[in-house]
Amino acid sequence: MRHFLRRYEMSQYSIIEIRTYVVRTYAPIKMRNGQERVRHLDSQHTKTMIARPSSRQRPHRYRSSFIFLLVLTVSTFLPSTAFTTPTSSFVQSSTLKSVATSKRRRVSSLEMVQSLNTKALLSLGSIIRRPYLASPHVSVATISEVNYEAMREKCGIKAIIFDKDNTLTAPYENTIHPLASSGLESAIQTFGRSNVAILSNSAGTADDPGYKDATEIEKAMNIQVIRHDEKKPGGLKEVMDHFGTDVITEPSQLCMVGDRLLTDIVFGNLYGMLTVHTLPLCSGKENKKDNKIANVIRTVENKALYANWVGGRAVRKRTLEHKVWKGEEDCSLILVDVDDGDATEEKKGGEEN
Repeated sequence: MRHFLRRYEMSQYSIIEIRTYVVRTYAPIKMRNGQERVRHLDSQHTKTMIARPSSRQRPHRYRSSFIFLLVLTVSTFLPSTAFTTPTSSFVQSSTLKSVATSKRRRVSSLEMVQSLNTKALLSLGSIIRRPYLASPHVSVATISEVNYEAMREKCGIKAIIFDKDNTLTAPYENTIHPLASSGLESAIQTFGRSNVAILSNSAGTADDPGYKDATEIEKAMNIQVIRHDEKKPGGLKEVMDHFGTDVITEPSQLCMVGDRLLTDIVFGNLYGMLTVHTLPLCSGKENKKDNKIANVIRTVENKALYANWVGGRAVRKRTLEHKVWKGEEDCSLILVDVDDGDATEEKKGGEEN
């Protein structure tokens, strides 16, 4: 029985029923006096029924998955300002009075409360019930591997939205990253500069006083930054108003590109957009400005979705369909060879249909 239990634990099968019964056999025995006597021989047998349990018979697995997703989602929805504040908010000059110090601390606390992503918290229930909202239509290493011409001509896409940090630039930088430069240039040439925009959860929001960061990004990158009060996965109204009804009549004509599954991709999938997920541009020392908590959560997100385990495979199989684009077999949106940022060869099937 010990050996069997070890095998059971490894095979992940559950013992759902154990029945024990006694078998009585009769054996004739000759006595010394020549008479025969019937002897009862009892032997105990155990019958074990093994079956793979259903979801109701293994609630512990789903309970742990639920708790994991809940913690991961809530942590993801807290932006970097919820954990870190500028050093100048705490480093006080010796000439400042204690009253000014307390006022500054009160303002800093107020800013941290305002930085909470309330729209994402309200969407938490939908994401827990439908985790496939975090599964993108297309996954690439960088935006330079996307076939924007096929996206416009065969997928009905008329405008494209980019996340900023680790999608277009290094964290908290306003210059385009070399790995993303050719992709951004291709998107602008394909859709036109007015139909390419940045949607960030920091620049252009209420956390950006006077939209100072948004203005600096627009000057440095020559791309418009969408102003929006609701953070992703909210803000659809501001996005639609930004492009106008003469360009975009429905969200399925938009493509959302970003490196965060639970904000960028969920935002696009909630409203029927085409979604493209990229890996973070920077790593190591180049990524030292990135928020450490956000970096850890991003890594967990990617491993949870792309790792070869039953949960990741199940979520990927249930990826939502786009209204026009039906898959890579129908129309390839991934460029296979990228040499110094220039796409040289398209994946097979990209020119078909």
